Amino acid sequence: MTTNDSLRAAVAGGLPVLPAARIAGRAVHACDTSQRSAIYNASTGATIGWRETASASQIDEAVQAARAAFDPWCATPPTVRGAILRTVAERVEEAREPLVALQMRVSGKPRVEAEADVSDVAATFAYYAGLCNEAAMFDAEPVALPDATVLAERFYDPVGVAALIVPWNFPMVTTAWKLAPALAAGCTAVLKPSELTSPAEHALLDLLAQAGVPEGVVNVVNGGAEVGARLTTHPLVDKISFTGSTAAGRHVMHAAAEDMKRVTLELGGKSALIVREDADVDLAVSLAVGGAFTNAGQMCSATARILVHDHVYRKFMAAFETAVRALVVAPPETSGATMGPLISSAHRTRVQALVERGMAEGARVAFWGQVADKVMVEEAGFFMAPIVVAEPTADNVLWTDEVFGPVACVKSFRTDDEAIALANGTRYGLVATVVTENEEMARHYRRRLKTGLVWHNTPQLIFAQTGWGGFGLSGIGRELGLAGLRSYQELRHAIAPAPR
Repeated sequence: MTTNDSLRAAVAGGLPVLPAARIAGRAVHACDTSQRSAIYNASTGATIGWRETASASQIDEAVQAARAAFDPWCATPPTVRGAILRTVAERVEEAREPLVALQMRVSGKPRVEAEADVSDVAATFAYYAGLCNEAAMFDAEPVALPDATVLAERFYDPVGVAALIVPWNFPMVTTAWKLAPALAAGCTAVLKPSELTSPAEHALLDLLAQAGVPEGVVNVVNGGAEVGARLTTHPLVDKISFTGSTAAGRHVMHAAAEDMKRVTLELGGKSALIVREDADVDLAVSLAVGGAFTNAGQMCSATARILVHDHVYRKFMAAFETAVRALVVAPPETSGATMGPLISSAHRTRVQALVERGMAEGARVAFWGQVADKVMVEEAGFFMAPIVVAEPTADNVLWTDEVFGPVACVKSFRTDDEAIALANGTRYGLVATVVTENEEMARHYRRRLKTGLVWHNTPQLIFAQTGWGGFGLSGIGRELGLAGLRSYQELRHAIAPAPR
């Protein structure tokens, strides 16, 4: 059965039991069924498959397989690695429809979001395939010295075995962001998908095998936080790349410190969208809806702190309410669905508890969206109506903490300095959006906002060519772009006598 056939079968007739691990091309199962956990359809709450949990010995075996595969993969010419990555991108495009359907089924993403995810995966592998053809990425470079009797050069070597731990909100996407540059650099990997969305990563692994990635170069271990903890402390792991909550990131950083493992942490965010007095209000509303409620707000880049100039505040709020109430919160197969469910019952309970706490602290709901009637009648899935809060206090939990759900807060401001101070008044620093027709002021905001990325009058466009990461509690290091490749390489230098 081909990958496409198996994916279609999964969508049509239920997902199989996912093994505890996939090691050097083999499916490795748990010893007993007590190690199985259910996989749910986020739109219905129904069990659609099972996932086993990797044991300590299976985790060790996966890391050992990656270590054994490292030397031959590292010695493979970059152009050959690039050709394989390009084939991965092609295989992803060929499997587009079943991959989209799988995303919709497991995560409940509306079709347009699921399609965007698959496009992102293909584009990321294609980009790093291209970098593999650029000699400057891998060849030694001369370094000018003040002493003519010696010569120096710098070069980049792969770090080694990389532990890649990815979240549930963008299955396959965050995996591609880590795996494509790791493989391009010459690293081998052990991947731990989220226990909630692991079918997507297993489908991607099938495509990697089809594309010619050698056995042992990419291995998978399934499970929850305990599996991630074992993986990050393994003595043969050289690099950890983790995407997830700031709290979990702290634990990863502690684990990495023990052996001084290289680490990239892409963590939380509490980002701002700023609507200046001269903004196109219709554009601002569109960006606010997308920034706060795409993926049901389950994004580290969610611009859920919306700052609006006093002069356009009422006009913005009226149009924003109309747009939010028009959102179709429903299963992805529903015609016109624009927002899906939260990922799990437990996560919905967490978000609702934060909302209740915010209300107890004095937050005022300006307006709500609504969940589709069908969902309300059937009481199925993990849906939640979008919420907009007006003028929360600076210390309200809904303003200060990452909610990771469909909750947006709106505050007014009077001056640009006030807006910048409010936007920067957070422990995070991932992204920001500025809506203004004034190019000079846009540049002013780009300089003063303390974030890794600023969008100006655009939706949250993310390209493989541009770096991703932030300041403060948003993490350490950068993914994507050239920085993403370099994060899986060690910079080295050599000095030798100049020829006579």
